[in-house]
Amino acid sequence: MYYSFTDYRIGGTPVWVGLQNYIRLFTEDSEFTKALAVTLRYTVTTVPLKLALALAIAMFLNRNIKGINLIRTVYYIPSLFGGSVAISLLWRVMFQDNGVINAFLGVFGMDPISWLGDKRYALNVICLLEIWQFGSSMVMFLAALKQVPSSLYEAASIDGAGKFTKFRKITFPQITPIIFFTLIMQLITALQAYTSAQVITNGGPLKSTYLLGMKLYAEGFSYFRMGYASAISWIMFLIILIITLFLFATSKKLVHYEDEGDF
Repeated sequence: MYYSFTDYRIGGTPVWVGLQNYIRLFTEDSEFTKALAVTLRYTVTTVPLKLALALAIAMFLNRNIKGINLIRTVYYIPSLFGGSVAISLLWRVMFQDNGVINAFLGVFGMDPISWLGDKRYALNVICLLEIWQFGSSMVMFLAALKQVPSSLYEAASIDGAGKFTKFRKITFPQITPIIFFTLIMQLITALQAYTSAQVITNGGPLKSTYLLGMKLYAEGFSYFRMGYASAISWIMFLIILIITLFLFATSKKLVHYEDEGDF
């Protein structure tokens, strides 16, 4: 926090500048506002889709069929490797102009698409990689589904409830604590994203995939403006804090706990 109020370069002496770093961020640094907008778009896109996909797969895997443990393992594997540089490199190769994706489209007579060179598609490619890493959320949802008492479903069946009604009235309320926890964790992860955008597109084209984590790294370790980078990190922290506090404030009406006696 102290460094964020100084002009500090690695190896030098911090010089107190007050709020100058923060004022510059919001009034002079268009690159920061662009990175902030891209990061928020990235977060809004990836988090809901990732959680929805994880919940859908968890419900599909919440059954006793032959080989189900192997199937669950296969679905979880992407989360073990998805955040690595190697997978990001593989993703870049797949979506480059002469990559596997365009080769597949060519089979159907479609023209190749510049996935990484067109700002209309580049961020979506990055988002797709994050959504693909749904395994950890899926495991948590699967564990939550296992804890839902079967007696509730039996009683609902006797009353003539269908699958959708059971999900809306029983399954979803029972697993809302896990959904809430996973939502918080995924939001924090998305707002701090760095590796995939850095490796796949390096922030391009035209800064369309330039995330806030990349801006933070560039200022601190490429330009050595550590005081300025510290200010960015505190802005990032405050954004996460505000969103988290808002979710906790609104969670009382959305999250149901068994010991509250309101289920």
